[in-house]
This record gives sequence, structure tokens and C-alpha cells, in this order.
Amino acid sequence: MPRGFPLFVLCFIGLLVLIWGLLAVTHRDRRIETEITIAAPPEEVWRVLTQTNDYPLWNPFILQLAGTLAYDEKIEVTVRPPGRSEMTFTARIRAATPNQELAWLGGPPVPGIFNGEHRFLLEPLPGGGTRLRHSESFTGLLIGPLSNGVLDDTARGFEELNRALKARCEKRP
Repeated sequence: MPRGFPLFVLCFIGLLVLIWGLLAVTHRDRRIETEITIAAPPEEVWRVLTQTNDYPLWNPFILQLAGTLAYDEKIEVTVRPPGRSEMTFTARIRAATPNQELAWLGGPPVPGIFNGEHRFLLEPLPGGGTRLRHSESFTGLLIGPLSNGVLDDTARGFEELNRALKARCEKRP
């Protein structure tokens, strides 16, 4: 073993600790919250949201969602925030309550790095409409100044999805 090997190992460990410390200091969780009123009942909004094979026809943000929409099932999701490249990730369904809530948690296999819990809440309104609350909570060490631009674009993507969902649900035969 070379004479300087232990010093190299100590320097490497010190560098890792420094990087971890910088990530911990700049870390802050973030939440995107959007809302839209749709002139259609929750059953129609749910139908459109869960017909994932049709997403390429109308959904400008979630380009693909493959898998079974049932609690604890794995799905594969491909998104494209405005002005960004496509990103594909695996997620696990956290809620799939018909006409009420669809939610999943996605991120890399290593916990605590970068996770997003995506949620659609459907609230019935008097007169037969639906209030859609569309949100995502981001947690992990990589959430911070480096991710702000991507998350700002993601928020714009949520708004685009909401408007497209509204248009599709309100389309009259």
C-alpha cells in the first residue's frame, strides 16, 4: 500500500463530508400548489385523469404514465416541463380513490436525495363542477438553489396540464 494512501482516504472522506454539509445547508423542501375549477363532475375529471393511454392526445406535461393506478403499485412516468427535456422516473401509487384523489411518490432508489409526492385532489362543487387541486411536495438533499429553475418550469407545466384537463373535461359532444 502506498505511504500516502491513508491521507488520500481521509481527504476523500473530508470532501464527502464537506459536500454533504453544503447540500444540507442549501437544502429546503419545496411545494408546488395549483388549482383550477372545471365545469364537469368529479367522475368525468377522474375518467380523463385515469385514461392514461390518452395522455399523448391532450396532456402537455405528463407525456406517459404506464402501470396500474392502484395503491402501492409501481408506475413509470415521463414528464416534460416547459422548455426542458423529458424525464422518466418510477413512482409508487400512494392513493387512488376514485373521483377523489390520485397520488404517487417518485424519486431515485436512494432515499433522502430527491423525492416528489405528486397529488391530484378532486372536490365536488355545488352545481356539478369540480375543484382540482394539483400539487407536488419535493423533499431531499438536492432540493435547493440548484433545482429552483427546474421546479419553476415544473409549476408552469402543472398550470398547462390543468388548463388542458379542463378543456378536455368540458368538451361538449
